[in-house]
Amino acid sequence: QVQLVESGGGLVQPGGSLRLSCAASNRTFMNYLMGWFRQAPGKEREFVGRISQSGESTYYAGSVRGRFTISRDNAKNTVYLQMNTLKPEDTAVYYCAVSTAAWSTTGWTKRQEYDYWGPGTQVTVSS
Repeated sequence: QVQLVESGGGLVQPGGSLRLSCAASNRTFMNYLMGWFRQAPGKEREFVGRISQSGESTYYAGSVRGRFTISRDNAKNTVYLQMNTLKPEDTAVYYCAVSTAAWSTTGWTKRQEYDYWGPGTQVTVSS
């Protein structure tokens, strides 16, 4: 079992940047695909992006593509979400998650495909 904890959230002005971190509790983390999701008040939790076990492959939702970058450091059991050019509509609680599924018909874009979740970190984009 993997436990996850996100950090790095906060208040940022539009156009600013933040880097979120997600620390895993053990080294089995390196065997898993990792995803980031977010949930705004009154909305469904939505896919942000995901990264393969090796870190060589990433995929992003259209709303963040070109602005957000996911990376991972398996030696540190940590995955990162670099967020640039932030917009007010990026305001949400951000969650990292682990998928143990060996394959996916959706490209691991659905929350149901993820088995373990962190508690989330709040990101607020406002002037």
